[in-house]
Amino acid sequence: MKKTLAIFDLDGTLLNTIDDLGHAANYALEKNGLPTHPIESYPRMVGNGVVRLLERTLPPDCDPKVVEESLLADFKEYYNGHNTVYTAPYPGIVDLLGDLAEAGVSMAVASNKYQAATEKIISHYFAHIPWVAVVGQREGIPVKPDPSVVFCILATARVSKAETIYIGDSGVDMETARRACVDSVGVTWGFRSRQELVDSNAGRIVDATQEILPLIL
Repeated sequence: MKKTLAIFDLDGTLLNTIDDLGHAANYALEKNGLPTHPIESYPRMVGNGVVRLLERTLPPDCDPKVVEESLLADFKEYYNGHNTVYTAPYPGIVDLLGDLAEAGVSMAVASNKYQAATEKIISHYFAHIPWVAVVGQREGIPVKPDPSVVFCILATARVSKAETIYIGDSGVDMETARRACVDSVGVTWGFRSRQELVDSNAGRIVDATQEILPLIL
């Protein structure tokens, strides 16, 4: 059936954010006297929120409490001022969102990025899109793959699960959709592999943005 609500993951789906995320993490690590990582290693670390990202950057002998005691604040300090330096929409995303809006499809964002950064980045790159909800990680709300973020969006949009499709680039996203009982589409241009999407039982897998529109309409 035609979908009336499309929920998009942010990092690795709408936007390639990896360079800005990697530079922010390296800034925090260096400031705390910890070893940094090549930017190309960060796609394997993201996907479960900033705290989990920073935990994955730590040396094996490092106490993970350093993340919440110091690293997290340093990361946010840098990232809040540098989250649109290298970040850019993936090819075809702007056109896809415009086509969906023209077709009357409601759109929302469900991200594990903390709420303030999620709102800022979406406003910067997609201010022209009439989002029904832009939801990031918030205090007291579990991160994906917990489906709470999807349920929040469904309540705001007032649509059924059957009318909803969830689009993301990772196994976390596919598991989120499964737990929320909504259809899923895995995209291969993001941070994770096609095999991860297959192993996570993605409903559909697409290699280009123009493949998404027919699945919704």
